[in-house]
Amino acid sequence: MNSLIPLLVAAPLAGAVLLLLGGRAFDRFGHWLATGLAALSFGFGLALFSDMLGRSADERAVTERLFTWIPVNGFQADVAFQLDQLSITFVLLITGVGTLIHLYSVGYMAHDERRRRFFAYLNLFLAAMLLLVLADNYLLLYFGWEGVGLASYLLIGFWQHKPSAATAAKKAFIVNRVGDMGLSIAIMLMFAEFGTFDFGPLLGSEGSTGVAGEASEGKLTAIALMLLLAACGKSAQVPLQSWLGDAMEGPTPVSALIHAATMVTAGVYLIVRSGPVFNLAPDAQTAVVVVGAVTLLFGAIVGCAKDDIKKALAGSTMSQIGYMILAAGLGPIGYAFAIMHLVTHGFFKAGLFLGAGSVMHGMNDEVNMRHYGGLRKYMPITFITFGLGYLAIIGFPGLSGFFSKDKIIDAAFAKGGTEGWILGLCTLLGAAITAFYMTRVMILTFFGEKRWQPDADGHDPHPHESPKTMTTPMILLAFGSVFAGGLFVLNNSFVNWLEPVTGHEEGNSPLTPLTVSVLATVCMLIGVGIAYLMYGRSAVPVVPPVGSPLTRAARRDLLQDDFNHAVLVRPGSALAAALVYFDSRGLDGFVNGLAATIGGISGRLRRIQNGYVRSYALSMFGGTLVLVATTLLMRSV
Repeated sequence: MNSLIPLLVAAPLAGAVLLLLGGRAFDRFGHWLATGLAALSFGFGLALFSDMLGRSADERAVTERLFTWIPVNGFQADVAFQLDQLSITFVLLITGVGTLIHLYSVGYMAHDERRRRFFAYLNLFLAAMLLLVLADNYLLLYFGWEGVGLASYLLIGFWQHKPSAATAAKKAFIVNRVGDMGLSIAIMLMFAEFGTFDFGPLLGSEGSTGVAGEASEGKLTAIALMLLLAACGKSAQVPLQSWLGDAMEGPTPVSALIHAATMVTAGVYLIVRSGPVFNLAPDAQTAVVVVGAVTLLFGAIVGCAKDDIKKALAGSTMSQIGYMILAAGLGPIGYAFAIMHLVTHGFFKAGLFLGAGSVMHGMNDEVNMRHYGGLRKYMPITFITFGLGYLAIIGFPGLSGFFSKDKIIDAAFAKGGTEGWILGLCTLLGAAITAFYMTRVMILTFFGEKRWQPDADGHDPHPHESPKTMTTPMILLAFGSVFAGGLFVLNNSFVNWLEPVTGHEEGNSPLTPLTVSVLATVCMLIGVGIAYLMYGRSAVPVVPPVGSPLTRAARRDLLQDDFNHAVLVRPGSALAAALVYFDSRGLDGFVNGLAATIGGISGRLRRIQNGYVRSYALSMFGGTLVLVATTLLMRSV
C-alpha cells in the first residue's frame, strides 16, 4: 500500500500539467479530468486510511522514500513522504473537500472562457498542499509551502482583468513572503544546530524527544518563533493577516478551497507537527497563544462590520484559525483539539463559502448583503445547507462546531492560573461575537424583506437555486457540519487517533466540561439575541448608517492597512528612496566621476597623437630646445 503514497501527489499534479500544456484540446473535458483526478487522490487516501486502521497504533506511521533530491557531502535531502495519523487526517480533508469544490466549480465556472486553466490551478494547489503535509522533512515541506503560495497567487488573481483581483493576488503573495522568510530561517537554524531537518531524528517519535532536546532553550525559542512567523503568514494571523480579506476577489470556489480547509490551515499543521520544538520553548508557546487569542478577537470584530458576504466569512476564517492557533499554543493539552476544530471547520466553512457563491450565482454576482433579503424562499437548498453551517460555526449544541470549539475553550481554562482564566474568557467572548456576526449574515441574506438592487447594467436580479453540480457538494458538506464533531468525541476517538503523533495531556481545568458547554451556549445565545434585536426586528437600511468609531474602524479592517502603510510601507519607501539617492549620487557618482576624469585626461593626451607630421616635428623641436636649455643650465651651475 505504501506505493500509493506518492500517487496522492502525482494524480493532481498530472492533471495540472496536462491541462496547462495540453492546450485547447482539453477545453471540453478538462474540468472533468481535473475533478476525476482529485477524486482519484481521495480514493487513494481512503485506501491508505483503511490500511492504517488495520495496524496497531505504534505501526501506523510509515515512510516512503523515492530518491535523493540533493546529494552533497554533509548535506543530503531526500524526496520522501511520511504518512501517519496526522498527515492522513489532512490528506482526507484536503482531497475530500477539494474534490467537492472541484465539482462545485464545474457549475460555478461553466461560462468562464478560461475554465481549463482554472481547474489546472486547482489541481496544482491540491498537489502542493498534499506535498506540504506528506513531506518527511522541513526542506521538502518548504517546497510544498512555496507551491501553495504560488498556486494561491494564481487563483486569487485568476480574474486578472479586474485591477482589484490583481492587486489582491500581489498583496497575498508579498505578505506570505514575509512569513516564508521565517520558515527558511528556521530550516537554516535547524541544519546549523542539528545537522538535519528530517522530522524523525529532529523531532523524535513517541517516547523520545529527538536531537531537538539537546539544544539550548534560547536556540529552540528562536527556531520556534521563526516557525510561528511562517504560520502567521499562511494562516492569516496577526500581524500578517492583512491579505485575507482582499483575497476574496478570487472566484468563490477559491475562497472555499484556500480559506476553509487547506492553505490557511497550513500554519496550524506546521505548529502541531513541530510540537516537540515548541514544547521545549515555553516562551515561544506563549507567543503562539497570544497570537491566537488576539487574532480570534480581531477577526471576529472585523466580521461584525462587513456587508460583503465573502469578507464577513473571511473575518470568520481569521477568527476560527485563531482558535486553532491558540489551542496549538497550549501544547499537548490542545494539539489534538486544534486539529479537531480544523477538520470540523473545513466542513462548515467550506459549506458556508459555497453557499455564499450559490447566493451570488443567483443574484447576478452581488456580494452586498444589504441588497439581499428573503432569499430562503427562492433558494431553499442553499438556505438549509448554509443554515446548518451557520449552526455549526456558532456552536449550536449537537453540531460539529459545538464539540470542537468547546474542547478548545475547556483546554484554554485548563492552562491554569490567571493565564488560563484570561484565555478562557477570550474564547468565550469570541464565541459570543461569532454568534452575533453569523446571525447577522443569516438575517441579512435569507430573512426580512427583499432589498434587491439593479446591477451595473440595470438588470434586476432573479434569484434562483443553483444547479446540482453546485448544490450536491453543499449537501455533502452539510452532513460533515452536522455529524463530524459528534463522531470525533465519541469514545474520545479523535484524540486517541492523534495521540501517538501529537501526544496528549489532560489539563486541570477549574471548570467542569458541562460548565464550559453551558457557558459557551449562553454566550452563543447572547450573540444570537443581540443580532436579532439589531437586524431581525426592523427593516435593514440599504445604505449602512455611519456607526460608532469601532464600527467604522472594523469596516476598515481595524485600520490594519493604515498601520502597515504607516509602519512598513512609508518608511520602506523612504528607505528605498534614500538608498537609490545614495547609490545614484554616491556610489555611482564616484564611479562616474572617476571615469569622467580619466576620460578627460585621455582625451587631452589623445590630441598629441593626431597623425600630422608638422605636429610631431614641432614636438621634436620643442623637446630639443628643452634638452639644450637644460644642458646649458647644468654647465653654468
